[in-house]
Amino acid sequence: MKVIYTDVLVIGGGLAGLRAAIGAKRRGYDTIILSLVPPKRSHSAAAQGGMQASLGNVSKGQGDNEDVHFEDTVKGSDWGADQQVVRMFVNTAPKAVRELAAWGVPWSRVRQGDRQVIINGEKVTITERKEAHGLVAQRDFGGTKKWRTCYVSDGTGHAMLFAVSDKAIAEQIPVHERTEALALIHDGSRCYGAVVRDLISGELVAYVAKATTIATGGAGRVYQVTTNAVICEGIGSALALETGVASVGNMEAVQFHPTGIFPAGILVTEGCRGDGGLLRDAKGHRFMPDYEPEKKELASRDVVSRRMEEHIRRGNGVQSRFGEHLWLDITLLGRAHIERNLREVKEICESFLGVDPAEQWIPVRPAQHYTMGGVRTDHTGQSRALKGLFAAGEAACWDMHGFNRLGGNSVAETVVAGMIVGEFIADYLDSGQGDADIPLALIKESLAAERGKLDALLKSTGKEQADAIKVEMQQIMTRKVGIFRTGKDLEEAVAKLQELLLRSRNIGLRYRIDGPNPELVTAYRTQKMLKVALCVAAGALARTESRGAHFREDFPRRDDTNWLRRTLATWPNPMDTMPTLQYEALDVMKMELPPGWRGYGNKDYVDHPDTPRRAGEVTALRERMNGADRHAVQEALMPYEHLLPERFRGRNERIDERMP
Repeated sequence: MKVIYTDVLVIGGGLAGLRAAIGAKRRGYDTIILSLVPPKRSHSAAAQGGMQASLGNVSKGQGDNEDVHFEDTVKGSDWGADQQVVRMFVNTAPKAVRELAAWGVPWSRVRQGDRQVIINGEKVTITERKEAHGLVAQRDFGGTKKWRTCYVSDGTGHAMLFAVSDKAIAEQIPVHERTEALALIHDGSRCYGAVVRDLISGELVAYVAKATTIATGGAGRVYQVTTNAVICEGIGSALALETGVASVGNMEAVQFHPTGIFPAGILVTEGCRGDGGLLRDAKGHRFMPDYEPEKKELASRDVVSRRMEEHIRRGNGVQSRFGEHLWLDITLLGRAHIERNLREVKEICESFLGVDPAEQWIPVRPAQHYTMGGVRTDHTGQSRALKGLFAAGEAACWDMHGFNRLGGNSVAETVVAGMIVGEFIADYLDSGQGDADIPLALIKESLAAERGKLDALLKSTGKEQADAIKVEMQQIMTRKVGIFRTGKDLEEAVAKLQELLLRSRNIGLRYRIDGPNPELVTAYRTQKMLKVALCVAAGALARTESRGAHFREDFPRRDDTNWLRRTLATWPNPMDTMPTLQYEALDVMKMELPPGWRGYGNKDYVDHPDTPRRAGEVTALRERMNGADRHAVQEALMPYEHLLPERFRGRNERIDERMP
């Protein structure tokens, strides 16, 4: 029995995991990171367009601050977010950008004077202030009132990941590459680490830790067409589910990005539309103003994706041998702009489509992109059911995105959540809560249980093939649990996924070696992925309303009376074929921004009974404090700063908002 001891175990080597590990290590705690791939190959590198933070540097960002970013994010979430967590996030994001700059991220910078940009399909000249020269630049993104998205050309995630990974190396944090957590070690109330498989040798090792953090990214690969990397299979959520006690939240909230290149589904950044790109149909008609006359192409992602699919349904799609698609036109931006600010998009189009986007339109169609749901945590990033288990980034339901996230808020969340959760992990260990006698018998039992599961697969005479089951699951999720959902489709999806889960227990392998065996890996991962897929489908079936990215054609209205609550899924019995669903109500009377109209489509939703009363309280307080400092007003409406780690409290300075 091989056992490795550490203070903090981080499962996942992307931005969230790296930053959380750096935070804990700087506080004096030994930390180990587990990663399927070398960290600089993590999916965080795929983030192209940028990171939201209310710096207010560019002329189109003047007047931006935490209040505006907060309102955009809450409305973007369709009021599904935890508003205190959103406040923690928007306060810390500017600090994160500046920290990353100090670590070497080469943010694109403001140049003073006139420059030409494309706004609403037309060339416009804007003037950047002298005071802003050399400061971090920002571009427009969907669902925002201000230009807020900080960027490094269109390789933002790449630049951020390399800088943060290099910082982890400087902090001498060991990364154990090509290792995979198979199960969490726990006693039903406390997490003690994980059973980990070496993907090269097949050896099982117990990593025993005082605090364990899941930062494994999203679950896009449960779908057939996704912008996610092949390693984004939702395994972090499955690890929590399989404890039987930890919950995952809002798994039915799945975002589809409007501009996946067709048919591959590879992402081309929202920065294309933020910089002025247009969506066109088979006739070359720019159709988004017909649906969303105010925000047009820069409506929230869930809205744009639905409008695109509606337009195709109405017979306006471009016919191709692979199916129907629409066009993204960035030719009007000009070659110089594309080769400077959208270089990665140009390379993707040339390599995968044979298209020069400076001269030709890009075929696009919405593709699965982001998982708003994940391991349910409190504001510190810790599981509410399993002490010592933390989560951060896309793998977590923290919950700052609710039922839809804004572009640029995800890569921002990775580092912001990493900063905040890393501090809370250290606080947890400082407090003595992490001190415990870890039962050796529990470690042995956990290792033996996972060894038994692997041996059963290796010795099985079953007739089912893991790769075939996985493909069927992906097809079901894409066809039945997609952008538009109906009760009939969801019932069929749940029934078929249950059948696949039962079949997955009868998988037989053609290759029976316990080492570098991709077929074995596919087998045990598929079993876990099916549970995640069932949480998505079952949650979507139960939620008889439309909210954010969850759209029920048979229940098209948002229903705050019955559904202003967060879905919690657990899997108490390993032999169950369905998750157990429970719900966590959102307290309207504690909200700084009571539920209302998002600003898209018709004002067609069902109010919560408490909304008018809370809205009246908010209005009265604002009137009473008219003329007061905005920070004082915010504190009176919904205190949050006490929730932040002490080192991240305090105000952010801007050109137009100097520190006292």
